[in-house]
Amino acid sequence: MDHNAHMQRYYERCDMDLIKGRLKTLLLQAQKEIEEIEASALDLEKMVLIDVREADEFASGVIPAQTLFTIPRGKIEFAVDDKLVDLSDHTIVCYCLKGARGLMAAMTLKKLGFSTVLNLKGGIESWVQEGYPVKNYLGLFTLKR
Repeated sequence: MDHNAHMQRYYERCDMDLIKGRLKTLLLQAQKEIEEIEASALDLEKMVLIDVREADEFASGVIPAQTLFTIPRGKIEFAVDDKLVDLSDHTIVCYCLKGARGLMAAMTLKKLGFSTVLNLKGGIESWVQEGYPVKNYLGLFTLKR
């Protein structure tokens, strides 16, 4: 393959419209495979929650579940052995800010063999909008309307 053809293939792979289209396809596939749960249906005592936002996002607050893990989406595959393997028979709910990263994390866990993995529909944003509390280092807070 000559240099020009090689560069053309490279630029085609880097085309943002193509990448965004592939991402949209991947998210639609995940929505078909992963059940989403409404904030009102979360059982904070029995379900295992995984916040897949980035570390700086955790500081704003997390859902105060009895069993909660804060594992960024980019590290979820590598946390399975250390943190999650003993919980593979529990209902696991992934969440992020608005839902897309949680959906992708849930699909990854399902592909890794976890049987009951859900995504919080609308992410922590929907949780807060429905009037439920978040917990951070200062305590519990709810959105004032």
